[in-house]
Amino acid sequence: MTTSNEKWERRKLARERLRRLQERARQRESAAKAASGSTSSADPPGVAAGPAPVSPSAAIRAADASVAEKQKQRRQAIDALERDVTELGRLAEPSSATATDISRIRQEVDELKRDFYANLVSWQKVQLARHPQRPYTDDFIKLLFEDFSEIHGDRGFANDTAMVTGMARFHGKPCLVVGTQKGRGTKQRVARNFGQAKPEGYRKALRAMRLAAKFGRPIFVFVDTPGAYPGVDGEERGQAQAIAFNIREMARLPVPIVVTITGEGGSGGALAIAVGDRVYMLENSIYSVISPEGCASIMWRDATKAELAAEALKITAPDLLSLKLIDEVVPEPEGGAHNNHEASAKLLDPVLDRALSELAALSPQQLIDRRYQKFRAMGQFFA
Repeated sequence: MTTSNEKWERRKLARERLRRLQERARQRESAAKAASGSTSSADPPGVAAGPAPVSPSAAIRAADASVAEKQKQRRQAIDALERDVTELGRLAEPSSATATDISRIRQEVDELKRDFYANLVSWQKVQLARHPQRPYTDDFIKLLFEDFSEIHGDRGFANDTAMVTGMARFHGKPCLVVGTQKGRGTKQRVARNFGQAKPEGYRKALRAMRLAAKFGRPIFVFVDTPGAYPGVDGEERGQAQAIAFNIREMARLPVPIVVTITGEGGSGGALAIAVGDRVYMLENSIYSVISPEGCASIMWRDATKAELAAEALKITAPDLLSLKLIDEVVPEPEGGAHNNHEASAKLLDPVLDRALSELAALSPQQLIDRRYQKFRAMGQFFA
């Protein structure tokens, strides 16, 4: 009897704690909305001047820091709610009258999570794109393709393990898969060079693409790299030349090329394998000519201003879609692709299948002409 009473008290305390946290989260949201409403209204004429004015850049940085802090607090509140819901579900009996309440509260927490992830700032999306548990090329190969047979080496220097290439089948149709691979855990990441391909990696990718073109096989590319390897040995073997050569030759391949940015799409290292007829981005991925840290180091001589740089660079999927630099944003499962690789692959599968069906209807010359026009049209609104 004592044990039953103790369990009841623990369930009661967990419910009360959960309700208090939920109420605090709602109060913070109301306060944030009220604060944003009050700051947006202009002061009436004739009102006495307040504190000394600050520079626009300082004001922007302060505003960004405030938003980031609020987002962090909100994330922590949601995490606390999730923990309490889990604890409450563990303590409650299957036939308990609280089962309905637990289900309702869990739905409310899920709604809070959906709202949170739907309104992430650029820097938070950068962090999600770099999440170590995001699905990599190897994961998508296992989930989307069959009969994968890897191709090794560039037939000139070595095999770059940061670049994965191989023949496979997609919905029963033969194809080529190319992608960068970061690796999981320190040992794998070092072996994969943290997803940073060297010249031999790009030459291996192009060798495999030419082989696919020879046999009329479509090419699927998965990009997740911080950029090409910037070391001395890479420069000695012609890193810039390998990237430029890939870009030129991919524009001439007479087969469909479907590119998906799955995490980071960094600089020329990403573009070297991303010249495609269709370019897609996962919802929380990024694609940029430079990393936010690199941009901040150049513009402000301070890498800690990476959050400000991330916002200015317009590197998120919705930003790039509005600029017409990509073709479509592929949604991710709730909470991000790192939470559920299988669900992420299921969301991507019909997009790739639709793209392949549309491109298969075009002749080789039409593919080349449209691809050329697609990339030539980029950035024309700045002229």
